[in-house]
Formats: sequence, structure tokens, C-alpha cells
Amino acid sequence: MKSIMSVAVLAALASAPAIAQQVIYPKKGQSAAQQQKDEKECYAWAKKQTGYDPAQGTQYAAPPPPQHEGERVKGAARGAAGGAIIGAIAGGAGAGAAIGAVAGTMAGGARQRRKQDNYEQATSQQQHAADQQKQQYQRAYGACFEGKGYTVK
Repeated sequence: MKSIMSVAVLAALASAPAIAQQVIYPKKGQSAAQQQKDEKECYAWAKKQTGYDPAQGTQYAAPPPPQHEGERVKGAARGAAGGAIIGAIAGGAGAGAAIGAVAGTMAGGARQRRKQDNYEQATSQQQHAADQQKQQYQRAYGACFEGKGYTVK
């Protein structure tokens, strides 16, 4: 069981780009076995401190992509209906519907662009937060090793 856990921890550490940048040197003559034990402890401690687990990678719930394919069609239908009503009152239902359809299509396109912009902004913010969490993990991991008498570069 210990060897499986060791392999999992080492694989997680090797696969994490933030961790790969750190090199740990024994400063007080620690043995390879001691360093491996310390790696497990620092991995667990940094994970607990930051909530980030490099074995799991980035975990954030990106919002689902917006469903906006029909926004222009919906806008055209709304505009045509509204235009037909206004046109009927003014005496030209067909012309009113056509004008309303064009205006509705443009409004639907604007709604579509706003939804896409909001989606991209939310995704970018979540990625930024995940990157910060990785950096916090890296700092905590290095601090743990320094506290155990290692040099971290």
C-alpha cells in the first residue's frame, strides 16, 4: 500500500507543472528515504493548506457554454410579431412585420454577443483563480521543505 501511495504522490508531483519548477536539495544530509517521506508529508500539508491537489489538476466548474444559436431567430420572431401589431394599427402590417423582424434580428445578435462575452469572462476568472491556487500550493510545498531543512530552488 505504501509503495502504491508513493508512486501516486510522485506521479502527481512529476505531472504538476508548478511543482516541476522547484528543485529540492537536502541541506542537512537527509537520506533519499527521508526525502521521500518528507515529500509525502509536504504534499499532504500543502494540499490541506491550499485546497489544491496537483494529482487532480485544475478543478473548477466552468459555466456551460451559452446556448445562443437561436437568439437571432427568436429576436426576429419577436420583432416581426411586434412590428405586425404596430403596422396593423398604422395600416401596414406586412411592412411593420418586416421592419420588426430586422430590428429583432439585430437585438437577438446583441443578446448573443453579451452571453458569449459573459461566458468568456467567467471562464477567464475561474482559470485565473485556479492558477493562483496552483501558485499558493507551490509556495506552501516549498515552505514545508524549507522548514524540514531542505534548500528549495
